[in-house]
Amino acid sequence: MSDFTPTEMMTIAAARALTNDDVCFVGIGAPSAACNVARLTHAPDITLIYESGTVGTKPDVLPLSIGDGELCDTALFTVSVPEMFRYWLQGGRITTGFLGGAQIDKFANLNTTVVGPYDHPKVRLPGGGGAPEIASNCGQIFITMALSKRGFIEKLPFITSMGHGEGGNHRERLGMKTKGPTRVITDLCVLEPDPVTKELTVVSIHKGVTREQIIENCGWTIKFADEVIETPVPTETELSVLRDINARTKKAHEAA
Repeated sequence: MSDFTPTEMMTIAAARALTNDDVCFVGIGAPSAACNVARLTHAPDITLIYESGTVGTKPDVLPLSIGDGELCDTALFTVSVPEMFRYWLQGGRITTGFLGGAQIDKFANLNTTVVGPYDHPKVRLPGGGGAPEIASNCGQIFITMALSKRGFIEKLPFITSMGHGEGGNHRERLGMKTKGPTRVITDLCVLEPDPVTKELTVVSIHKGVTREQIIENCGWTIKFADEVIETPVPTETELSVLRDINARTKKAHEAA
């Protein structure tokens, strides 16, 4: 299993960011895959929470949406959506939020609303759902997205979920007490906000990827940390767990 795809590298690198002690608010798609790989490998005691109100869920296959019955069937318990947001999320009981997006800027603000002008968009996206509240109220946020000029852009047409706003201490000035995005995991590299400016900075590059590739696929002049490491490659166990859950998911959804 020495060969792996960029998507597999991204998912496994994202999974490694989680710990046993995390109470994690999980987004659908790539964040869900990463969180469940973490649960099935190094973080078996992690608490996964989905927007529909499922707490401590342990899905055998990845959900198609927050309303997927697999989440409720395998949860410790399920609460109402108002309770999920008011008591759990806004009450400061969730340590980590794991999100994706259509577009992101250099301060880790996310757009999932429109591509192009809001009044006359080229594409209307699904919208924020609970992501704006997750981005504001979770202790910290991890983001996973493939690195491309379409997704990583200089200026967002619309900010759906706030990252670090205009940079610096913008979150603090707005009265936000949480850390915001602390890591962005892509298929080419891992980025973290600069401690002072909060601009996303490359801290880790995946095996076989060059700095030139990263620069070419980013929509702004991307910065690199003084010390950039090579991301450890996936282990056989990590790859096996990821491929197994993807295979089970594909089989289950085809049967449906």
